[in-house]
Amino acid sequence: MRNVSMVTKFILLGIPHTEVLETMLLILFLSFYFFTLLGNLLILLIIVSSTRLNIPVYFFLGKLSVCDIFFPSLNSPKMLFYLSGNSQDISYAGCVSQLFFYHFLGCTECFRYTVMAYDHFVAICYPLRYKVIMSHRVWAILAMGTSFFGCIQTTFLTTLTFQLPYCGPNEVDYYFCDIPVMLKLACADTSTLEMVEFISVGFMSLSCFLLIITSYSCIVCSVPQIHSAEGRHGAFSTCSAHLTAFLLAFMPVVLIYLQPTPNPWLNAAVQILNNLVTPMINPLIYSLRNKEVKYSLRKVLQQLDLLSEK
Repeated sequence: MRNVSMVTKFILLGIPHTEVLETMLLILFLSFYFFTLLGNLLILLIIVSSTRLNIPVYFFLGKLSVCDIFFPSLNSPKMLFYLSGNSQDISYAGCVSQLFFYHFLGCTECFRYTVMAYDHFVAICYPLRYKVIMSHRVWAILAMGTSFFGCIQTTFLTTLTFQLPYCGPNEVDYYFCDIPVMLKLACADTSTLEMVEFISVGFMSLSCFLLIITSYSCIVCSVPQIHSAEGRHGAFSTCSAHLTAFLLAFMPVVLIYLQPTPNPWLNAAVQILNNLVTPMINPLIYSLRNKEVKYSLRKVLQQLDLLSEK
């Protein structure tokens, strides 16, 4: 279907039922956004500056931190802009771009969690062959593969959404352009597309979930074979941190995109947690449960003269 849209801009109405809370939300979300950027930039600094962390799992953790910086940056600045009393308008092209890059980062992050689970599986189940299996060539292929398949999935979803005609209503009852709310504005029957997108998102999420569960099932069987208590504790800490971060990212996808009847207020609350809170606490999850990251963090802080030498 050729796009015959007459709409040139959309109006973001913001978070439902929060009309009198703008100032409080502005301060709260600005704080979340600041600490998200600070925490993930610190994780990136640690990974780049420490030779101890020059292995695949931390390479992908650095990529995850990049996603966690850009993910909230796609919609938080615009949300903070209109919470401060400025225009709520967004151009048609801006809306398309926002939806595309939001889902691109989300899909890429989901695939990256899957790759990190595979990395943990190789490290714990085949420790002697780890460097052979996870070579630099494999690093590059996996890193490019997550972005490539994320781009394919997102291009498909974005094309489906914006090939519809948008010829009348232009008020988006949400704080950013997302698939469920955009389909409501289309001047055409969207039931078939809703089903196709439901299946597409569901298949991607379920595939990643099953691959991660398979990896951790093998890890659980292998951990008792680790002779040292320190080794078992290290494996548990690393895997539990990754699994916690994955579930925090995975559950909002299920609640928002796979529910039969969308609830705007619930979706907004879950999206806020997914867009701002989860990227903010991911650095804490990985740093507090990982001895190598904590050691490297201490060294970086010492170099910055923020922590005195013991």
